[in-house]
Amino acid sequence: MLHSLAISFEAGIPFDIDDFNRIREQVPQLCSLSPAGEYHIQDLDRAGGISALFKELNRKGIINVGEITVTGKTVSENIKNAQILNNKIIRNIENSYNPKGGIVFLKGNLAPQGAVVKSSAVHSDMLNHEGPARVFESEEESTKAILESKIKKGDVIVIRYEGPKGGPGMREMLTPTSAIAGMGLDKDVALITDGRFSGATRGASIGHVAPEAAAGGPIAIIREGDIIKIDIPQKRLDLKIEEEEIKQRLDELKLPASMAKSGYLKYYANFVGSADRGAVRNI
Repeated sequence: MLHSLAISFEAGIPFDIDDFNRIREQVPQLCSLSPAGEYHIQDLDRAGGISALFKELNRKGIINVGEITVTGKTVSENIKNAQILNNKIIRNIENSYNPKGGIVFLKGNLAPQGAVVKSSAVHSDMLNHEGPARVFESEEESTKAILESKIKKGDVIVIRYEGPKGGPGMREMLTPTSAIAGMGLDKDVALITDGRFSGATRGASIGHVAPEAAAGGPIAIIREGDIIKIDIPQKRLDLKIEEEEIKQRLDELKLPASMAKSGYLKYYANFVGSADRGAVRNI
């Protein structure tokens, strides 16, 4: 997500998070790989690979098969002889895991510029969820609390100041999400962060919250116990307090000093843009 947005921004191509949601509506989910599914990337390769997947998607006419690829041939030429060898691993369009794609961008008063979740890895019970915020200022703080059994079913973990500016950089929150799964809470606990996730994440893990905390985004004014509402089908992420209260908290917000004191990290923190624009430099 981040790199696609950065490339399009730098290249001057009009493409944003709303385009991701538009594409999601058109592209069915034909594979379910680990950690969300039982199959792995090597299984996908043995089942026909990306070429077979592209060929099946092209039955809907949603692949631009005329484009030249790094092979020197067009997509059409590359997938001409591809075939699905195992339709349990690569499903047909008519038997897709989901008629829509597995990535969703959310917006709301908690993420006015957007946040992203891998919906295909979220348990059905967590697609709609309300719970009290458990607020942490770093990945390390949250992981310690999870491993010490201080997080309870229904909680919404908030990890902030891990965004492009606040990190500085966007560490992937693989440790706390792995800890949540290890403690058996991935079907009962949500995690929200202005940091990012790797492909190994499962559960209601919502990242790239923008604006980030270090830029004065609403994630910075969440207090312990505030109720957060997650509605993935409606693409919403909201803090359940009055708008006037949100405005007052933002007006009173005092940001902590940056972790970056000198050198390139300080330069980066001073000039990096928001995650919803690919975290490119603002020059």
